[in-house]
Amino acid sequence: MTSLKPLLGAASALGLTASLAHAEPALMFDLGGKFDKSFNEAAYNGAERWREETGGSYREIEMQAAAQRVQFARRLAEAGSNPVVVLGFQNAPTLEEVAPDYPDTSFVLIDAVVDLPNVRSVIFAEHEGSYLVGMLAAMANETGTISFVGGMEIPLIAAFACGYAQGARAVNPDIEIIVNYTGDTPAAWNDPVRGGEIARAQISQGSDVVFAAAGGTGLGVLQAAEDAEVFSIGVDSNQNHLHPGSVLTSMLKLVDQAVYDAFTEGPGLETGVVMMDLAADGVGYALDEHNEHLISAEMQDAVEEAKAAIIAGDLIVHDYRTDSTCPAF
Repeated sequence: MTSLKPLLGAASALGLTASLAHAEPALMFDLGGKFDKSFNEAAYNGAERWREETGGSYREIEMQAAAQRVQFARRLAEAGSNPVVVLGFQNAPTLEEVAPDYPDTSFVLIDAVVDLPNVRSVIFAEHEGSYLVGMLAAMANETGTISFVGGMEIPLIAAFACGYAQGARAVNPDIEIIVNYTGDTPAAWNDPVRGGEIARAQISQGSDVVFAAAGGTGLGVLQAAEDAEVFSIGVDSNQNHLHPGSVLTSMLKLVDQAVYDAFTEGPGLETGVVMMDLAADGVGYALDEHNEHLISAEMQDAVEEAKAAIIAGDLIVHDYRTDSTCPAF
């Protein structure tokens, strides 16, 4: 009997290792819908790329209300999913509550930081990518006015606006920049009608380039810009194809890569804070067959020079989240 207990323990450990190795990863979308053609859809694309390349399977869950956050995260952990990737800064309290109850489950939080031993926090330098598209906006501008439509008025989205303004003013210090937000509740991420209304108001004030950082709401902004025959700038995913010739570029935020990396590493992935900045190819701007005729060689050279300077540390883009003032306003 004395030797049976160690043998059972070894068998149990082997069984645990095997179950971890075969655990399905999971993806919990934020409000706004899986197919928002922006933040959530970028995450979905990363999961699908992993599935197609590996032949693996994963679980996914979409929230319909903020009250479901804790319930759904706990459901995925209880089902044995590992790792569990959770989208959106508003899920920081979710993981602060849920992750300690499942110490053997790895969680990945996109867009916020939770300091727990089984949580990887992935954050992005949105201000750096926004600086680059701000430069492009100012170089394409003809009226002397550009604009920005944000979702919720929160530091994360203000960082987009501030980076955009800094890049634009680096090209034209006198450019006028209009900034509006859609709302102060999560509904702000999925209201394309309201996004279109705000964009039309900005266009009536002279804006001929409108940058949207508002999730699904931004789809209304892009449509309004095309209708008015002015430029828009997409966000998160490459949205150039939605309105070819009207979308000047898209500020890329590689949420898809963050999800792909987490699924690939699997259970026991390295935790802590991961910064996805320009140096890590975590943010950038989109140039493809849908907009290459809109971006001249001179425009691209100027943006690439700024990108190299930011990566080298010779050009510092102010991050609104570290100091809630913006030198460009």
